[in-house]
Amino acid sequence: MITLLGLVAGALTTFAQLPQLMKILRTKSVDDISKGMYAMLITGVSLWVIYGMFISSIPVVVANAVALALVSTILFLDFRYGRNVPKTEEAD
Repeated sequence: MITLLGLVAGALTTFAQLPQLMKILRTKSVDDISKGMYAMLITGVSLWVIYGMFISSIPVVVANAVALALVSTILFLDFRYGRNVPKTEEAD
């Protein structure tokens, strides 16, 4: 039962970024994305991957590696789509 609890928790936290990623891909808008938050999340998830390697835990490594791929993609898209925002015209 504890293993199942861990698997469900890992799956939910791993795929929690999927709705955000799908919305960005659909709308090509990153207006409300915080680069700082995603940079911190990438750092934390990367450390979880390293930790999982040190304790030889495949579930920890795999879950966090997938999460790392998702959040890295979101941050990449934030930089990519964020540059394409048209500048507003300044009043004379």
